Amino acid sequence: MTGSVWRRATCLSIVLLSGALSACAGLPRMGGYSDALTAEEHVKLGTIYDEQRSYERAEEEFRAALRQRPQMTAAFVGLGNLAFQRGALEEAQAHYAQALHTAPDDPRVNNNLAMVYLARGERLDEAERLIRVALAHEGAITPYALDTLAAVYRRQGRLMEALDALEEAERIAPPGHDALHEHLAESRRDVMAAIASEGAGPASPK
Repeated sequence: MTGSVWRRATCLSIVLLSGALSACAGLPRMGGYSDALTAEEHVKLGTIYDEQRSYERAEEEFRAALRQRPQMTAAFVGLGNLAFQRGALEEAQAHYAQALHTAPDDPRVNNNLAMVYLARGERLDEAERLIRVALAHEGAITPYALDTLAAVYRRQGRLMEALDALEEAERIAPPGHDALHEHLAESRRDVMAAIASEGAGPASPK
């Protein structure tokens, strides 16, 4: 479970933080008390470092963004993603909670915090509520949020609801996102196997 959730967090960090990333990679850095980069540029550079697995540098950039803009949602999310990737779930939860405080309706922030609760195996009712907030805002996040919702349902033993959520996620997942489609198909097969093992499958057609 944790591995699949981690993969989704990584995908979501790219959705939330990417965009013209290479533009700031060669920007000059200034010593002393001045900073040549804006908060947005620090976040973009932090995302580049994250993708390159230079995690310490990524954290430095996200924290530099927060020094300029203490309520910057994307910087909190970047720190949360870094913590999640190294398994520091309590720390990830704290960062995502700060992001949620700054942007309570952001669907990606709601989904990421729900994934922490799922990974920790706690507050699943709250995780479901957060995911429904995310799903209220249709967009690129929707198939990922449905995947998270299916994982919550499965943890709760609501297998048919999990299957419905996965099938809807597969239906709306954009073409060309092969990793997402493969993950959803694998999750659906696992849920169908669990349904079959419990004898909870739909009746055969007559």
